Amino acid sequence: MNTLKKVLIVEDDLDIGELQQDYLEINGYDVELQTSGKEGLKRALNKDYDLLIIDVMLPEVDGFEICKQVRAVKNIPILFVSARKEDIDKIRGLGLGADDYIIKPFSPGELVARVKAHLARYERLLGSTDTTKKEISIRGLVIDEMARKVYVNNQKVALTAKEFDLLLYLAQHPNRVFSKEDLFETIWGLDSSGDITTITVHIRKIRGKIEKDPSNPQYIETVWGAGYMISV
Repeated sequence: MNTLKKVLIVEDDLDIGELQQDYLEINGYDVELQTSGKEGLKRALNKDYDLLIIDVMLPEVDGFEICKQVRAVKNIPILFVSARKEDIDKIRGLGLGADDYIIKPFSPGELVARVKAHLARYERLLGSTDTTKKEISIRGLVIDEMARKVYVNNQKVALTAKEFDLLLYLAQHPNRVFSKEDLFETIWGLDSSGDITTITVHIRKIRGKIEKDPSNPQYIETVWGAGYMISV
């Protein structure tokens, strides 16, 4: 018998939180709701969940801090939901390692679809039974597919799950240009009508970690008006 996926919602608006909880439970998820940022952080760190849904503006401890602390120790999907529409908030949230940033108001059906997509992608990436060692090496950049580790000139580089997925996909298809829409649909498993600003943020973060000079990248190239590529 399949165990229900466990989801933690941290939302200080009880009506909104309960609505999210109801729709997810209807769709077969085991959902816990916390209205306090402090308690939500405590639960997220000390209990096992398959996915987190976090509001940005929370009492005591905000959503950004929760994401930062959880991402440092756990590799699970983290989704932000917020009424804050400014790009700076999206960039900050995604930069901290969140997998998605959903702006309120949104339909419960959209939330369920995104939860399903992120969980399915994590399961696919983490559930492989192929133990064959696979590495991609490009001018000092080494990507270990099975261990999900990245090295630059023999120095380990810490990437979030989505950063790794994005870098690996580009490296698996060298000399091919992918648009932001293509990458969003492939890596996030969602329709490109979503917020493709996510791609720009993640590319910037990856470059900051693997490039000697992020403003003059030697690995991930920008093809203006077309997208991104890794050339070999």
